[in-house]
Amino acid sequence: MSSEKELVLNYDLIVCGAGPAGALAAATAAQAGLKVALLEKHTLPRHKTCGGGTPMVMQSLLHELAPEAFVEANVISLRQTWKFGDPYLAAINPPGVDRPLSIWMMQRSVFDNALAQRAVQAGAELRDGLAVRSVEVENDCVRVRAQAIKPNGDLSKGDTLIATARTVIGADGANGITAKAAKLRQKQTIALGMEVEFPHEWGTGHPDLRPEVAHLEYGAVKRGYAWIFPKADHLNVGAGLFRPHRQDARRDHQIREELRQAIFNYLEALQVPYDRAQMKFHAHPLPLWGGKEPLNTADGRILLVGDAAGLINPAFGDGILHAAKSGIIAATCVIDGTTTAYSDRIHDEFAGSFDAARRLAYFFYQYPKIFYQYGVKNAKAAHIATQLLAGELPFDAILGRAMRRVGTGMLSSLLPVKTSLNFRL
Repeated sequence: MSSEKELVLNYDLIVCGAGPAGALAAATAAQAGLKVALLEKHTLPRHKTCGGGTPMVMQSLLHELAPEAFVEANVISLRQTWKFGDPYLAAINPPGVDRPLSIWMMQRSVFDNALAQRAVQAGAELRDGLAVRSVEVENDCVRVRAQAIKPNGDLSKGDTLIATARTVIGADGANGITAKAAKLRQKQTIALGMEVEFPHEWGTGHPDLRPEVAHLEYGAVKRGYAWIFPKADHLNVGAGLFRPHRQDARRDHQIREELRQAIFNYLEALQVPYDRAQMKFHAHPLPLWGGKEPLNTADGRILLVGDAAGLINPAFGDGILHAAKSGIIAATCVIDGTTTAYSDRIHDEFAGSFDAARRLAYFFYQYPKIFYQYGVKNAKAAHIATQLLAGELPFDAILGRAMRRVGTGMLSSLLPVKTSLNFRL
């Protein structure tokens, strides 16, 4: 006879997934006095495949959590290349900038754990090592069944938690069970990222390998780009496909080898010796924004946030800040009793900018060399890109100017007489 047991608990809110979206949702709701369960499949802290870059404006969402707890490098310059040549090193804050910006670099294992512990301090009940197996809407509640994959307080390995709540927030990513159970986001466009965490001693390799410099490479991957992000004692070296031919880039087996080769080539270009046999690659799906769609069930019982809601910027492939914002918005709707309006709140926050980013991405990844020459290699481009990352400048505010500038550049490259480019981004 099996010794496994079932534990039944009731909450006001259950959050599935303890990434930035889920942890901030749990903290926000708990601070308002709700009884909150924060469920996480893996034992925290856990590795999370991610470049780990986010604009410094993230601090406005974290309140008392100090950057020193998780920031490993503060990027103030971008070095960008085309096929590892034609380098362009630019300060994020050129002369005359009123409000300096930077990009924080962190390890998601540290950041996510710090956010989860902050949720606990706010009053949420964190249960990690608990895999959600089913989510079912009943008459007056949502029932979540989760299985302990490690001992967890009053649960032994293999035991089952039956948790009920009026509302569930799905923060369980692109492959999570919540969206499937709610029959939401049934058609997704999935990009693909791949990376390695590569040990590095600062002062070795290329002279531009410095803790305050992030590197971006645009010609190494078709319909994507590669990157090198600085961390405390290592480099996050990665490449991503952000404009897949198929709806799900994971089905394209050739792209994985292309991404791996781009990573090797980047290390070689920056004079970093490596051993292929020692390289450990991590791949992760990136659910891109595909336009307005329902992100809550009609009854408002289940809400999707972060990657589960497809809040990955289709131009840059970033998602940490958007996830954090969506978690706070979802929790606020739960607190206010306005969960049926959640999708509208998310669309108001993201749709205009993300729709423009999707249009820009179509042309950027179709003609990356032209965009590099006439867009990226611009004195203000690094600052504008950081403003876009931070949400301080929406994509719809720059789309027309960016397209005109690049269009003029394309014409000038075709005409025998060079055209002077005086457009301001």
